[in-house]
Amino acid sequence: MYYIGIDIGSTASKVCVFEDDNLVNTFVYPTGWSSVKTAEEIKKQLEDMGVTEENSKVVATGYGRVSVPYANKTITEITCHAKGASYLFGEDCTVIDIGGQDTKVITVEEGNVKNFIMNDKCAAGTGRFLELMANTLGLDIEEMTKRAQEGESVTISSMCTVFAESEVISLIGAGKKREDIAYGVIDSITDKVKSLCQKHSEGYNYFLTGGLCDNPYIVERLSKKLGAEVKTHSKARFAGAIGAALMAKKVK
Repeated sequence: MYYIGIDIGSTASKVCVFEDDNLVNTFVYPTGWSSVKTAEEIKKQLEDMGVTEENSKVVATGYGRVSVPYANKTITEITCHAKGASYLFGEDCTVIDIGGQDTKVITVEEGNVKNFIMNDKCAAGTGRFLELMANTLGLDIEEMTKRAQEGESVTISSMCTVFAESEVISLIGAGKKREDIAYGVIDSITDKVKSLCQKHSEGYNYFLTGGLCDNPYIVERLSKKLGAEVKTHSKARFAGAIGAALMAKKVK
């Protein structure tokens, strides 16, 4: 029996496949403009792997979870991230999920959500903010974080993405180096995550999930801001999908 977790995010869709109790596959699809079309493409790839409606249970989560018509159940990403992080981390933790649309901080105890907080409806402090700022600097995210490591303190003070972009353009016009501006952008994002964690006020055993979990510099900066080690995992980006697949085992 296959248990499938599909996490349809605003920028990327993550899929996790369990065969009985074994995690056998994970893959990512760009969500694109249509979550419905993305869900159809995911279904085709699953069928190519031998996964059918007859031999599987599917749980969908994330921003576009309602766009997966073949899902047996839909579950919120908060619950799924908690389950997935607990599976990967192996102990109680505070999950920091920097997603494309929002950032979530979740306290997980014994695999369950104890408490959580999300940022308000603003891209600041999210992966989307980082992507937009990188585009403004003519860089991709990987190159931007490399440049940031060579930069010096520049402050991006605007809380709004639109104003922050204007601020970055002004800094470019003033002749500031891209390395310094990149440093300022990363500093701004990690500051906002730190502020969210402080509002949550239950931080311990920090575990980073989401699309930025593979970025060592982001992990390093977050650890420094929070004054505690932020851990991650090679599969941390799939935490939501893994949690959804684990929940699929309970679907009857």
